[in-house]
Amino acid sequence: MNATTSSQRLSPSSSSSTSSPSSTSNSFPLIQAFSLHWASPPFAISSTITIPKCSCRYGLPAAINHTGPTDLSLTTTEPPSNSLDQKLLALLRQRKTEEAWIAYTQSTHLPSPTCLSRLVSQLSYLNTHLGLTRAQSIITRLRHERQLHRLDANSLGLLAVAATKAGHTLYATSIVKSMLRSGYLPNVKAWSAVVSRLAASGDDGPTEALRLFNSVAKRIRRFADPTIVADSRPDTAAYNAVLNACANLGDTRKFLQLFDEMPKFGVEPDVLTYNVIIKLCARADRKSLLVFVLERIIEKEIPLCMTTLHSLVAAYVGFGDLETAEKMVQAMREGRRDLCRVLRESTQEEEDEDGDIGDGEVFVKLLPNLIESSNNEPPLLPKAYAPNSRIYTTLMKGYMKAGRVSDTVRMLEAMRRLDDSASHPDHVTYTTVVSAMVKAGLMDRACQVLAEMTRIGVPANRITYNILLKGFCQQLKIDKAKELLRDMTEDAGIEPDVISYNILIDGCILVDDSAGALSFFNEMRARGIAPTKISYTTLMKAFALSGQPKLANKVFDEMLNDARVKADLIAWNMLVEGYCRLGLIEEAKKIITRMKDNGLHPNVATYGSLANGIALARKPGEALLLWNEVKERCRVKKEGESSDSLSTPPPLKPDEGLLDTLADICVRAAFFKKALEIVACMEEYGIPPNKTKYTRIYVEMHSRMFTSKHASKARQDRRSERKRAAEAFKFWLGLPNSYYGSEWRLEPIDGDQDVSEF
Repeated sequence: MNATTSSQRLSPSSSSSTSSPSSTSNSFPLIQAFSLHWASPPFAISSTITIPKCSCRYGLPAAINHTGPTDLSLTTTEPPSNSLDQKLLALLRQRKTEEAWIAYTQSTHLPSPTCLSRLVSQLSYLNTHLGLTRAQSIITRLRHERQLHRLDANSLGLLAVAATKAGHTLYATSIVKSMLRSGYLPNVKAWSAVVSRLAASGDDGPTEALRLFNSVAKRIRRFADPTIVADSRPDTAAYNAVLNACANLGDTRKFLQLFDEMPKFGVEPDVLTYNVIIKLCARADRKSLLVFVLERIIEKEIPLCMTTLHSLVAAYVGFGDLETAEKMVQAMREGRRDLCRVLRESTQEEEDEDGDIGDGEVFVKLLPNLIESSNNEPPLLPKAYAPNSRIYTTLMKGYMKAGRVSDTVRMLEAMRRLDDSASHPDHVTYTTVVSAMVKAGLMDRACQVLAEMTRIGVPANRITYNILLKGFCQQLKIDKAKELLRDMTEDAGIEPDVISYNILIDGCILVDDSAGALSFFNEMRARGIAPTKISYTTLMKAFALSGQPKLANKVFDEMLNDARVKADLIAWNMLVEGYCRLGLIEEAKKIITRMKDNGLHPNVATYGSLANGIALARKPGEALLLWNEVKERCRVKKEGESSDSLSTPPPLKPDEGLLDTLADICVRAAFFKKALEIVACMEEYGIPPNKTKYTRIYVEMHSRMFTSKHASKARQDRRSERKRAAEAFKFWLGLPNSYYGSEWRLEPIDGDQDVSEF
């Protein structure tokens, strides 16, 4: 990234917009209305921040104290150099952050390191959009003047924490990485907050969390004296964050490795650690092991919390085992302490079936109580735990997912009658009922529940309204959705978020209203709401489906220029789909080439869109080229070749849509040999070929093929191989065919002739 680009992206005062797309053709009616602009400057983010090398390398990092701004300690002790610095420092000591900021902006020179570090710290600690933007502007200025070494570890760490809380995870990650490259060791509260947010995010967030944790741990291990890096060493919260990343990835081996490392840093697992193990069991499809996590907590005498019991109920609901979840909740209602026995008896059959699963060794080490579980009596809970509203609501979500609307409503009524106020329904409970109604298509009843929430004083939140918005959009009632949006903002005083607008944009797509989708997109940004990857991709879908691929391309370019989001394969595929729907194969192939240049490999959806475009464009030669690429990817999977290199495409498992489209093209073009290869591939992957359709195509298009009696001998010889292929295809279809002998065989894939032979 060049300096100019970085400057524009980091500076909150500079616009991060790109120029509005100009009209390129009068054939697209929405071009003039298409205005991808920033209505208000968003919080600008750069994917990289470079901190120059400083003389204080791997010094003791300043402590990050979250109890209050008065407890901030700074490592820099350089005295103020002039009266302005003295004034600025006095304001900062009095916590007059706003006045200090004004004094800083009026200064023509850089304040002292002490003032700069304290100002960035206090701005970050405000945890406001304005404070964060101002702190970032200081970073931008210092970077331009190559003075970033003036800031200490404390101020940078607090900025990373503030960015994380604001949801700017990429920016926070870049700060921590830059600190590591420049010799700083951030406080554990700073870097673990970033790891925690990465672990819970989508895409490659969990993988990035593992990398960041490993980078910090590697630096810390370099110090023989642990007291030097005591403030940076990972604690239990840091390990819980990275273990959560492993659980989200389903990486049991890495989970065990990190779990075993905890004692080396003087860290002991707590109840939250075992809550993460519950998630790992769920990801690894090991339902029978859930009870042993509870038993291990009791055995180690770790104080049990309601979160653990809720996690267990949620795990059983996630497995679809509502019967066990109900038994667990009922046992808790009865005040029973033998919950482990109840769960063991309920999952005994699954325990027997899971005995030979490959990751069993990992779980034996994580849960050593597994070995003697058959000989030991299940332990008792230290006390009885009554289910709270969160647990009841989780069970209700299970009913909702199973389509049991009546059970969901009955659970709500039962919760209302309970004596324990902690078990009474809250806004989450009512929202679950609303969701069940919406899923069943009962929008009138869902709106009645919303009205009841208002009547009894349980305020609905943004999630409640978003669920209702989605329900109206799914029923193609966009006017109702718009009316609900007005009620949400004007009557309930709840501002819509990016999810609200993503739902509305998608709703416009369902009614083929690309102009409405664009209108909601620009309205969202006018409110200062930053688009997400889903926002961009959904808007691209609107233009792609309406036959406006150039506008979809403009949205994609905006997405590439937005450092807050990362264009993934779904976005690239949507761009390919836009061109293929119009049969613009060459443009689609150029997009796929760009995709590969960016390190992404086409998947089944990419090839499927391209195959449909080829069929529309009636270019069977392109289909043969595409089939060669597809079968090569299939060969990698079949032969088990590794794809360690980033340039090596991963194995591909074709689906019915892709293979059927390719076979259809080949049959229509009389490429019978290739058609037989494709149907053989379909049968190999358990996909039944549509013989009825191929028979109809053959009879309609090729039944009189090779019937001319006046062809020369040379011409007859040239078409001999194609005739044999046609006879083989007729034999496969079950049509009358000439005897072609046992010498015919479908040649191996590697022996295929070139496309030019046809």
